[in-house]
Amino acid sequence: MIRCIAIDDEPLALDVIAKFCDRIGGIELSTFSDPQLGLEAILRDRPAIAFLDIEMENITGLAIARQLPPETCFIFTTAYLNYAFDGYELDAVDYLHKPFAFARFKTAVAKAIRRIGVPEEKSRSITVKQEYNNVSIPLSEILYIEAMEGYVKIFRENGTCTISRVILKNIGSQLPENDFVRIHRSYIVAKNKIKSFNRREVELVNGKNLPIGRHYADDLTALF
Repeated sequence: MIRCIAIDDEPLALDVIAKFCDRIGGIELSTFSDPQLGLEAILRDRPAIAFLDIEMENITGLAIARQLPPETCFIFTTAYLNYAFDGYELDAVDYLHKPFAFARFKTAVAKAIRRIGVPEEKSRSITVKQEYNNVSIPLSEILYIEAMEGYVKIFRENGTCTISRVILKNIGSQLPENDFVRIHRSYIVAKNKIKSFNRREVELVNGKNLPIGRHYADDLTALF
C-alpha cells in the first residue's frame, strides 16, 4: 500500500480525491481539511505522496510543499492556473486543475509512483474484508469476480478465492475501468485474462467459461 495524505479546505474536493484513490487501488489515504493538521501529519508520518490544494486559510499549499520531507513527493490540486510556474519551481510531480477527471488524476499518480520508485503494477491492489481480516489483493492476480447474495467471490490465478461481504457494484467501482469489464450481472472479469469470447460466453486463460449477459454482449464486442 502507498501511504498518501491529501490537504484541502474544501471537504468535497477531498471526497473526490478519496474516491479516485479507491478506484486506483493500493493507496492508503488520510485526508485533512485543516492545513496545519495535515502538515503535522505529513511531518510525522512521512507519506510517499501528498495532494496539496494551494489557496487555503492561514497557510498555502506552496508553503506546505517547502516543508515536506525529502522522501514525500507532491501533486498540486487547485482551481487556479496562475501557480503552475511555482509548481514547476518546487518540483511538483504534477499540477491538477480543478475539476479534474479520473483519467488525469490517475496519470498524475502514476507519475508520482514512478518518481518514488514503486513498481506501478505491484502497487495496484484492492483491499476487502474477509470475516474479521482486511485482505489486500493485487489487481494483476484477479481472474474474475462473482456476485452472490450480498457477497462476492474474488478468484485469483493461483486458484485461491476470497469471499467478502460487499455487492458487485461497489467492488466494481474500486477497479480500474481500463483493466476490468462487467460481462454479466453476476460477473466482472479482468480484460487481460480473457482468452476468447463470443456473444454467449467468455473463456478465460485458465479454461474457465463464464456466461455473457444479454445486455453486456454489445459493449464487450465493441470493447475488443
